[in-house]
Amino acid sequence: MEAMFTVNNLWILVATCFVFIMHLGFAALEAGFVQRKNVVNILFKNSMIISIGLLTYYAIGYNLMYPSGDGMIANFIGDLGVFDWAGGATADYAAAAEEGSTYTGYSDFIFQGMFAATCATIVSGAVAERIKLVPFLIFAAIFVAISYPITGMWHWGGGWLADRGFYDFAGSTLVHAAGGFAALAAVILLGPRRGKYKENGQITAIPGHSMPLAAIGVFLLWFGWYGFNGGSVLSADANGVSLVFVTTSLAAAAGGIAAFFTAYFMFKSYDLSMVLNGILGGLVGITAGADSVTGGSAILIGLIAGIIIPLSIVMFDKYLKIDDPVGATSVHGVCGIWGTLAVGIFGTNPEFSFLTQLIGTLSIGAFSFLASFAIMGTLKAIMGIRVDEMEEIKGLDIGEHDMHAYTLSKEDGVFQLTAEN
Repeated sequence: MEAMFTVNNLWILVATCFVFIMHLGFAALEAGFVQRKNVVNILFKNSMIISIGLLTYYAIGYNLMYPSGDGMIANFIGDLGVFDWAGGATADYAAAAEEGSTYTGYSDFIFQGMFAATCATIVSGAVAERIKLVPFLIFAAIFVAISYPITGMWHWGGGWLADRGFYDFAGSTLVHAAGGFAALAAVILLGPRRGKYKENGQITAIPGHSMPLAAIGVFLLWFGWYGFNGGSVLSADANGVSLVFVTTSLAAAAGGIAAFFTAYFMFKSYDLSMVLNGILGGLVGITAGADSVTGGSAILIGLIAGIIIPLSIVMFDKYLKIDDPVGATSVHGVCGIWGTLAVGIFGTNPEFSFLTQLIGTLSIGAFSFLASFAIMGTLKAIMGIRVDEMEEIKGLDIGEHDMHAYTLSKEDGVFQLTAEN
């Protein structure tokens, strides 16, 4: 028994490392999708989010998400207080093995802490290139400490959605849609980047500065998703982990293919950014049911997610005039909802209900949107959340950090990349 416990616990820790790599993936993807004058700012935010996220989740979030009590309050809010390293039935090796758990409380905390920070990272890309650094960091701290754990507790912590039979295996809604709708609220309050939408209705494309960096980010995220979904089996069960690896891979591949064809039909071009986001859309879509659908169903889930990506990005950008530089609201918000609903359609468990899945994903999305709107709205009223016009023109790297991401020279009044290195 102890040997198997050690194997299970080790897999959770390895999966935690995979999820940690996803933060590098988000940093690279977001950096690639923004202008070069804002790269340092993106990297700084991503470095701070993982640091802030782990500390605030330790101080408040973990107990909110996994309450020790029961009753009305615990069922909707959870417990306040710092994670108790010495207490808890699974806090140490001996106690965990004795009661049949597959991992220690330490492993549970660090694995879940990586998920919590991931949710805030989703917001980072959507608000890129015009948000003040300090208000964003305050927002991230509050969101990870309070908003994310409350909605997570509704299902994973044994709350009211768990009682209704709602199912989200690894977080299509609890992590991704929650982050996507938090991003939507923040973007609405923040407004579009300068020059994005002209008075005559014309939309100005603001391309990212490095598609290679964005592509590297997506492949790192795909790699990390094997820990994100594979670790959510919560053991090293051979069949369970293998199935999740297969469904995750098939959905990601299908998402990329579907986005490729859909984008070509819409734009008559081979759009790499759409393919990259299509892959991510497939990954987000399969996350809710990776352990409970067949390979064929995983392909269908990924295909539909990949079709959603170009349609949703155009809807937000062209028709709703919502400026999201990385497409986070579409990839994580819209595809997160789709993936959660897909469990009620394709799930092999007959107890899964489409209506319950709909109630769950809309409830979590709405709470996350409103919480984000309240937090960011308060910060906007108190200290302002948007940089001034001149700082936005110069770039946040100079305005907020007084440095460049790359070696630059000044020729004819225009900063350009040098040929050095």
